[in-house]
Amino acid sequence: MRIAFAGTPEFARVALSALLAAGHDVALVLTQPDRPAGRGLKLTPSPVKQAALDAGIEVLQPRSLRLDGKYPEEAAAAHAALQAAGIELMVVAAYGLILPLSTLDLPPRGCLNIHASLLPRWRGAAPIQRAIESGDLETGITIMQMDQGLDTGAMLSRCVVPIGPTQTAAELHDVLAQAGGKLIVDTLADAERGPLVATPQPEDGVNYAAKLDKAESLLDWQASADLLARRVRAFNPVPGASLRLAGLDDPVKVWRASALPASAASAAATPGSILRVDAEGIDVATADGVLRLLELQKAGGKRQPVEIFVRGWSAPATC
Repeated sequence: MRIAFAGTPEFARVALSALLAAGHDVALVLTQPDRPAGRGLKLTPSPVKQAALDAGIEVLQPRSLRLDGKYPEEAAAAHAALQAAGIELMVVAAYGLILPLSTLDLPPRGCLNIHASLLPRWRGAAPIQRAIESGDLETGITIMQMDQGLDTGAMLSRCVVPIGPTQTAAELHDVLAQAGGKLIVDTLADAERGPLVATPQPEDGVNYAAKLDKAESLLDWQASADLLARRVRAFNPVPGASLRLAGLDDPVKVWRASALPASAASAAATPGSILRVDAEGIDVATADGVLRLLELQKAGGKRQPVEIFVRGWSAPATC
């Protein structure tokens, strides 16, 4: 099938590679403009752009697709290229730009989106992280026919992916990326055999996965230990969970932590009180239960298991 592809990060790169491996004719790729990255802030192509260039595919990087927006000339050029490409449909995965109706209507068979949740749960920008943070036992991939709403399009196919009890957002991302690549290939194979059945999303069970805010990274000891442990997993690696420790000027990043049941000592302690420090972990009282810190990183330092971290830190009474 002759298609266009729109996507930017590694999640989308996996899908593009799967489509190419399946033999689809990807005529054109749209991705976000190059961004500064690394210590030198050198302009760096997105994973999707690099994969497209490696495959010899034309790449467009408009800053907007709105013909009446801030960059109408770039939008018009992208529309003209899509029209000239002779595509049947466009596959979209974590592109990062809103597709206006003028773009959605360009391909004869519309635009299909690879979304990393079981819609209608977790529409929006951060479905992987919010699923972990909320304690969901499963998530998945939904292929939907895009419309003008925020992840509101009719569903074409879905697959379920369990969430492991210690799985981080980074780990779950990689599993979902592979699942997304397989499901879009299977869905396009079905589309080549005949019309796809589109199922409208139910009105019940809608949740919005708000974009991650760096302000969320600081652990709040007034929350439960279970919630804090899930946040550590959900915010790994970005924006990262952090806390402040006495004797250190900058916040400390928490890479791994586990929730322990409440004890008599933790129930009597003020949330944020340090209950125990040893090679097994740093135990901190929360509003409900104990958070055991297992892997930490000082500002400018390396990730360290707690048994190494505590050797260079004098434990105070509270965080």
